[in-house]
Amino acid sequence: MTVIRVLLVDDQELMRMGFRMVLGAQEDVDVVGEAADGLDAVQMADQLRPDVVLMDVRMPVMDGVEATKQITEAGTAKVLVMTTFDMDEYALSALRNGASGFLLKDTPPNDLVSALRAVASGDAVVSPSVTKRLLGRFLGDGGGELRDASVLDVLTEREREVLVLIAKGLSNTEIARKLFLSEATVKTHVGRILAKLELRDRVQAVVLAYETGLVRPGDA
Repeated sequence: MTVIRVLLVDDQELMRMGFRMVLGAQEDVDVVGEAADGLDAVQMADQLRPDVVLMDVRMPVMDGVEATKQITEAGTAKVLVMTTFDMDEYALSALRNGASGFLLKDTPPNDLVSALRAVASGDAVVSPSVTKRLLGRFLGDGGGELRDASVLDVLTEREREVLVLIAKGLSNTEIARKLFLSEATVKTHVGRILAKLELRDRVQAVVLAYETGLVRPGDA
């Protein structure tokens, strides 16, 4: 059994205690440390080398967005962001800066544990509907500041098609069914999309698809 090493980061001791109780009950999770601000989080992540950092975003000294950026750029650990509000601009910034996803702090314990396992295994955890609402708010429906879409020119037509479906929240199985492809082929396309666009995971692919206007927040 592979044990997932987790670093808890939250400025509220009571919140950290709650997370520790939930995670401590899991045989495959080991809480290796706790930090009360982003600066401590960066330093402890470097020292402890956890698999996943469970990161609050609104903290003193250094917020979770900057801490996420430093941890992911260093390749120290994967980061799963926790936020109180599903329309939190900090959450969107954390996704842009390398977080593998985010959850609300009132997420049921089983969902939290499942999310940690998914992130540890290399998957991204974020609700497409929440991502769509976040981006809809900060880009505006059909308006707002978009990135230069020429960054997508490296993709083939099929890869752009797959990226659109990723952004709409479809799984590899659902994409395969929709495009009449094998799941293995879709997985290959996804890997090439991430490599060509220099993205860490599907979350960043979703964000980029919206930011370049390939997909709009109002799209079905």
